Amino acid sequence: MKILVLGAAGKMGRAVSWYLGKDPQVTKVGLLDAQEKALKAMAMDADKFNIHTVSIEDSHKLQAVMKEYDAGIVVLPNRRLSYLAIEAAIAARLNLVDILEEYHRCPDEYEIEGLIVPAGMTIREYGESLHQRAVKNDVLILDGMGFAPGLSNITTEHGIGLLDKVETAVARVGGIPNADAACRHPLCYMTTWSIEHVLREYNVKTCMIKDGKIIEVQALADMECFNFGQFDRNADLECAVTPGMPSFIYTHPELQYFAEKTVRWPGHYSGIRTLIDSGMLSQEPVDTKWGTIAPREFLLGILNPKLTPLPEDKDACVMYNTVTGRQGGKETKVEYFMWDEAQNGFTGMQRVTGFPAAIGGKLVAGKKIALTGVRAPEECVRGENYLSMLDDLKLKDIHIKEMVS
Repeated sequence: MKILVLGAAGKMGRAVSWYLGKDPQVTKVGLLDAQEKALKAMAMDADKFNIHTVSIEDSHKLQAVMKEYDAGIVVLPNRRLSYLAIEAAIAARLNLVDILEEYHRCPDEYEIEGLIVPAGMTIREYGESLHQRAVKNDVLILDGMGFAPGLSNITTEHGIGLLDKVETAVARVGGIPNADAACRHPLCYMTTWSIEHVLREYNVKTCMIKDGKIIEVQALADMECFNFGQFDRNADLECAVTPGMPSFIYTHPELQYFAEKTVRWPGHYSGIRTLIDSGMLSQEPVDTKWGTIAPREFLLGILNPKLTPLPEDKDACVMYNTVTGRQGGKETKVEYFMWDEAQNGFTGMQRVTGFPAAIGGKLVAGKKIALTGVRAPEECVRGENYLSMLDDLKLKDIHIKEMVS
């Protein structure tokens, strides 16, 4: 199978490309990015790598490259580029996996990051048009297949499938510094992916299900504390609602309660709330004696260097998901646990985001998913596909534990 990686020179792109390069089932890996020097350095690692120095904004050239491959994996940094890639793939009839924290069929209406909506359409009408055009062209877009969304979706879905009747589902997921690194950075946090996206997720409104109804809440609602006590860990953590699994409210409207919550070390969210209350996450420009600047832009300039991992720092990716309901007439809870840290030159976040995306790309390229249109992970990675993904992750020392009680 031949798979194209769009945005290959980025952090997640490197993890996806490495995984595919090592997989004997994959005969050709396309490395597509505008950064030619970085691509040439990557291509030295495997004979099966092919370089494509193409801008995502050059739709004509992009479609021409896409037609050489069985599937593509989108690991681009923002919504504007992600949607451009999906538009090109639908036109080129290329099946795709995208890792963005977005459900492209029902796009988030807040902080659109330069996303171009066709004239005469609302953003939601545009999302539905992508789905309908993909169906018409017999194209599958496996949407949000990484860590969260991604692993969080498919494990929660599997838990729901174990119950006769489901009532609640909560996915608690996040990338954090490991315990040693947390004390070396402000907010007990360090950058494992785009800090711009992190601050966006803290500041927008998002949807959850409460009392059986879909409601819109400000991010960081329903904060809770919990103890992670699996895999020889004993970590007290906190989490709060963020827009990390946007498809689930549409694929599981029967739930009485559903929320995706981002995991952090204790004290992180009190610091973030202080920044929000102080106006530091606002994107509205403010006149100061140093000139006019958006507070968040200024904050990013200050925070980024302080949150950059030091050479001795490692990150951890944590997942604790719970599904409750009834099975065989008894109240039943299904739990999922994962704790993965950096190893072999990749951060934990690269591993648990990039590797599932690569495995998703193999499922799509191998035509293991009999769906078309814009589809969520919980619709696509089920049954044998789910078990296959977990088996492949175990080979890379990523383990997910299921408990039913």
